[in-house]
Amino acid sequence: MDEKKKLKNKLLSVFFYILMPLFILIVWKIAALSGYIKPYTMPTPEKVIETTGEILRNGQLMSNILASVCRVLEGFVIALILALILGIGIGLSKKLEIFTEITFQILKPIPPIAWIPLAIIWFGIGESSKIFIIVLGAFFPILLNVIDGIKNIDPKYLELEKVYEVKKIKFIKGVILPGALPYIMTGIRVGLGNAWVCVVAAEMIAATKGVGYMLTDGRNLSRPDLVILGMLIIGIVGKIMDDILKKISKKIIKWN
Repeated sequence: MDEKKKLKNKLLSVFFYILMPLFILIVWKIAALSGYIKPYTMPTPEKVIETTGEILRNGQLMSNILASVCRVLEGFVIALILALILGIGIGLSKKLEIFTEITFQILKPIPPIAWIPLAIIWFGIGESSKIFIIVLGAFFPILLNVIDGIKNIDPKYLELEKVYEVKKIKFIKGVILPGALPYIMTGIRVGLGNAWVCVVAAEMIAATKGVGYMLTDGRNLSRPDLVILGMLIIGIVGKIMDDILKKISKKIIKWN
């Protein structure tokens, strides 16, 4: 009986999980059939599926997704390393916090997309400008969460270094990182989400490959089916990346 109840609850959960996407799909289909939406402004779901099959067969879909994911991972890793080093330094040093505070407070509200013109002037339209924008997008969420995580560690643990004269590296590995880990993982998730948004924006400005390039290509060719497919890919890949990171985060925090 319990097994049947569990199965029923699971099926209900799946149903409610997909209910809203199904509703949107039905409304979209009805609007397309009724002629309320013109085909040149909004294609039918079938047309988007047809386009998906078309670019899957010619290899463009996976090629564009892979290009964007590789850029995101490269920029994200750079941002993570920089944010961890600076965040730990600022979290442990009041002098460094004061020294960097006003600079970061001014830079933090500037959207990464606003840096695109300067990035192109500085680095050209190659990979470096895109990576620069991704690094900016991922950096601040990770940095701020690392600092907050350290600030929220019980002060008595921070005194251990002075009392027992523990080496700085050992202290960071044994006390600081484990203590701040929940905050760090939150920052990593937000940072990765920002990195994915930034890569799409950067690719829309100057790229010959990537999901953002797909959107620009669709706009230039007046192909809304390609634009919608690109938007769906952005959402789906972004969710997959966040889900993977969420599972990793839970396991790491549980183990810690």
